[in-house]
Amino acid sequence: MRRQRSAKIVATLGPASSTKAQIRALFDAGVDVFRLNFSHGTHADHDARFQAIRQAEKDTGRPIGILADLQGPKLRLGTFAEGPIQLAAGAHFRLDLDRRPGDQSRAPLPHPEIFEALQPGTELLLDDGKVRLQAERCGAEYAETMCRVGGTLSDRKGVNVPNAVLPVSAITAKDHADLAFALDHGADWIALSFVQRPDDVAEGRKLVAGRAGIMVKLEKPSAIQRVAEIIELSDAIMVARGDLGVEMPPEDVPCVQKQVVHACRLAGKPVVVATQMLESMINAPTPTRAEASDVATAVYDGADAVMLSAETAAGRYPVEAAAIMDRIACRVQGDPLYRTMLEGTRVELEHTAPDAISAAAAQVAATIGAAAIVSYTTSGATALRAARERPEAPLLVLTSHLGTARRLAILWGAHCVHTSDVKNFTDMVQKAARIAHREAIAEPGQRIVVTAGVPFGTPGATNVLRIAWVDR
Repeated sequence: MRRQRSAKIVATLGPASSTKAQIRALFDAGVDVFRLNFSHGTHADHDARFQAIRQAEKDTGRPIGILADLQGPKLRLGTFAEGPIQLAAGAHFRLDLDRRPGDQSRAPLPHPEIFEALQPGTELLLDDGKVRLQAERCGAEYAETMCRVGGTLSDRKGVNVPNAVLPVSAITAKDHADLAFALDHGADWIALSFVQRPDDVAEGRKLVAGRAGIMVKLEKPSAIQRVAEIIELSDAIMVARGDLGVEMPPEDVPCVQKQVVHACRLAGKPVVVATQMLESMINAPTPTRAEASDVATAVYDGADAVMLSAETAAGRYPVEAAAIMDRIACRVQGDPLYRTMLEGTRVELEHTAPDAISAAAAQVAATIGAAAIVSYTTSGATALRAARERPEAPLLVLTSHLGTARRLAILWGAHCVHTSDVKNFTDMVQKAARIAHREAIAEPGQRIVVTAGVPFGTPGATNVLRIAWVDR
């Protein structure tokens, strides 16, 4: 089941896509990694999804990644005594810690950390920015605001404070419970939501303790301001454009997307472009042309993966959404301009032997017309370096660690195979050639480029490059 594209597809599971048959259909349509959104559903729901994904993995013989997406701190209004209210532009409106239901003049906001961060002039966005307030006077327990953009307010609508770093952890009590559950069930990636600062990533890394990869979702302007530090501390990045677009001007988001994709390329970290990619397919069997172009742009930019959210979680056409995303990515990869654009954003090499070997493998494969680059890896570091080069030859990743194979399912171009360790050079070459042929990546008589580390099985020790023939 070799994909005919290098960019990977992440799909969110939900009510529309959680049976074993639906998950298998999504995999067959092109999904490489399944996202479990812990903002919704019970642990029992997610347990059933874990089991179904692992069954699909067993049935297909292909490593499948699981991304557990933690909810993060959700800041919300309290309730209103008599239902929704209409707030007009220019109206004065009070927010406070008083938990009594709100009315036309005030509403409870049970988050003292917000009031700690407010200053006169600070903007508050309610209900994804549909209503905008500006603080005029504020204290430790209240804020008197002026409504700048009016609209309807109702119970428990979300609150965003775009120009402030709030004194709140990115990992809530709920997240701690969800994280323990996800790690116990073998999640391959943990996504941290609403990260504001590098310290949030460090906190998450300490809790995960190496049991899964850390994927940071970029949703806050404060995170963008320190994105280089956050990329360095993370294992992967998600450009979560929906929430990011609430707190940033819409015209800034495309530029941020391209800058982050490029920065992750430079760092050799996988990057996922997410949110609203095929939004209309929640209710329609085909996407708009603009949505198709949006997916294509992310692929042209060299993103490791593109993601489906509500399209597969709650939409009417989940399998069709995955299938059209697959077709778009395949079509882009067949465009000669695709290689031109990738090669136009070449990354600078680090002065290390593993980087030198990975760069040489891509160059040698292109020079001799090799059918594939075969990368032996234990921790995944060798494969990350190989994919960072965005080689034209297919990338076959061989690893003795099933967890590594699953985690690398999100990596650009990586066709991962779980296999036993090799013992010597002869075994290395023969196994690489045999699996490349078995996986329909190389034909007898073609050459492959093999990279590995000696001593074999040593993490991060890529120091060997061999050219080998696939036996007739």
